[in-house]
Amino acid sequence: MSNHTDTHTAHAENHDHSGIYLRILILLLILTGITVGASYIDFGSGNVAIALFIASIKAILVALFFMHLKDDKPVNGIIAIAGFVFLGIFLMFDLIDFNTRVKYQPFNYTPTVNGEKIPGASPAGKEGDAEKKPGEKAGEKAPEKAAEKK
Repeated sequence: MSNHTDTHTAHAENHDHSGIYLRILILLLILTGITVGASYIDFGSGNVAIALFIASIKAILVALFFMHLKDDKPVNGIIAIAGFVFLGIFLMFDLIDFNTRVKYQPFNYTPTVNGEKIPGASPAGKEGDAEKKPGEKAGEKAPEKAAEKK
């Protein structure tokens, strides 16, 4: 029985990675700071690409060191990489689909606050209705405006 305890203690001493974990933690915090700093700089449409690139680096570090994929069987690494590849494909098709859309709001959408319509707001498909006054029909002037012109 004492032989098993000695083997276990020796095995634990060989795998003391607390220094590596601390360095990875500090690197993850630095990358998070870079992400926050980059969000305040206008790179145009590149902001999302930069944030996703830094997030991918952080995810790889977590998977390699904290999930122990670095020391695991290669097939587990392949499965993890395949997950990232399919996530990238999914996001790519989402962005392609989103960029082909012309109107982002549905035609029957009416803006509301707490279940009540917002005064002056119009459904998404009816541009120009927001400028109308109550009681005014499309293409007509308000009654008080017509009286002023006479």
